[in-house]
Amino acid sequence: MKDRIFSSVVIGFITVVAIFNNWTFIAVQLALTIGALYEFFYLTKKKGIPIYSYTGILVGCFIPISTFMRFAPTKGWELLFVVLVLLTIFLMQFTREDNDKALIGISTTLFGILYVSWFFSFLIKIRFLLPGIAGVKLLGFIILVTKAGDVGALLVGSSIGKHPLLPRISPKKTIEGCLGSFGASMLVAFLSRSLLPVEAGFTVSQIILMGAFFGGIGQLGDMSESLIKRDFNVKDSGKMLPGLGGALDLIDSLLFSGPAFYFYMCSVLKTVSL
Repeated sequence: MKDRIFSSVVIGFITVVAIFNNWTFIAVQLALTIGALYEFFYLTKKKGIPIYSYTGILVGCFIPISTFMRFAPTKGWELLFVVLVLLTIFLMQFTREDNDKALIGISTTLFGILYVSWFFSFLIKIRFLLPGIAGVKLLGFIILVTKAGDVGALLVGSSIGKHPLLPRISPKKTIEGCLGSFGASMLVAFLSRSLLPVEAGFTVSQIILMGAFFGGIGQLGDMSESLIKRDFNVKDSGKMLPGLGGALDLIDSLLFSGPAFYFYMCSVLKTVSL
């Protein structure tokens, strides 16, 4: 628990600095992206799947950098990018003598890039969705709501959790912890309501429901990573953060809540014409 608290404090401090300073922000984003991709590809290799880890990490770095630099040569460049990556991986497969598990290797490499790098890059899009401090506040809101859910699930689940939620996926997660996660996300959403743009006109009830919804999406992200780790037969994705596990363990809930929050806010901001 001491290691968990220490790591949480350090990560919290780095996060606060990063969301206010652009270059620190992209540096942290890249470090977590590389760390999470490395963990995913390392565990995949241990399972005997022939993936393209170095290519995957290199491509995975390009996504947050291009998003940060506002690189968008065409309107649908992200789809074009995915197609080009897939073609590149196929060409690389042609040079291999062994075609065993080729489809699994190609699919898993592409999945890792999309799951980790692309999904995580939506935090950058949120940061620059509104100019200046307004974008910082939006990013702060979704991080607080999502991570509050993680903390709520841990505290409630470890103290009073008795009824398993989905034991075949995550034996330690409980229904009580799940409810605690919802409660914590809703409470923090209410307390952090000043971070949302006033012009959007959110009511208190809407903000609380947003906390429940995006907190729930974050739980889904956490459970999805638990499913992946169960397939890999490991408890943590890595050992980068003492007490917390690896980089993928740290960002798993944000991989789902980030994109969902981005598209939701895009819809809201377009409606109110901010």
